[in-house]
Amino acid sequence: MPHAALAGPYGLERSTITRAIGEIRPLLADRGFAVPDRPGVRLRTLADVFAYAEAEGVKLRIDGTETQVRRPRAHRPGRCAFVSGKKKQNTCKTTTISDGQGPTLWSGADRPGRMHDRTVVRTEGIAEQFRLHPDVRADVDEDYRGLADEFPDQVSAPPKTPKGDAPLGEQKPGRRGGP
Repeated sequence: MPHAALAGPYGLERSTITRAIGEIRPLLADRGFAVPDRPGVRLRTLADVFAYAEAEGVKLRIDGTETQVRRPRAHRPGRCAFVSGKKKQNTCKTTTISDGQGPTLWSGADRPGRMHDRTVVRTEGIAEQFRLHPDVRADVDEDYRGLADEFPDQVSAPPKTPKGDAPLGEQKPGRRGGP
C-alpha cells in the first residue's frame, strides 16, 4: 500500500509513515516470524524456514510482490533500476514465503523493481536451500518458472501458457494471447 494512503486516515504526512516503516522493519526482522501452532518458535532466516519446512513436512508458497516507491533523485546511480517493466512505475519487489495455509514464514530479498523474480532465486540463495533440503516442496507462480524447471520434483508451477499461434483449442485467455 502506498505510504500516502496509509498517512491519509491518520492525518499524517507521507514522510512520517515512510520514516516509521524504516524504523520498524529492522525490529520486526530481528524478531523473526512466528510459527503457527508453535509458541515461542521464530524463523529469522531463509535457512530457518527451509529447515522448519523439511522437519514439519510443510509445503511452501513462494511469491513476489511489487510496492510503488518514490523515484530516486536525478543523477543517482541505479535510478532506472527501480522502473518495473510490468507495472511501468518505480517499484521495489519483495519475495515472501508462506506455508500452504497462508501465514508468512519469511519476507525479504528486497530488490529494485526492474530485477526479475528469477534473479532473486540465485542471489538470495533460495535455489541453494532447495539443494540443501531435497524434501522441501513448494508452489510458485509463473514468474518463478525457472525454479520449477531446475527442481521439478520439489517445485510446482502452473502450466505454461500456449503461444498465440497454438491451435484454438489449446489457447487460454491471458496476457500472451488467445480468445
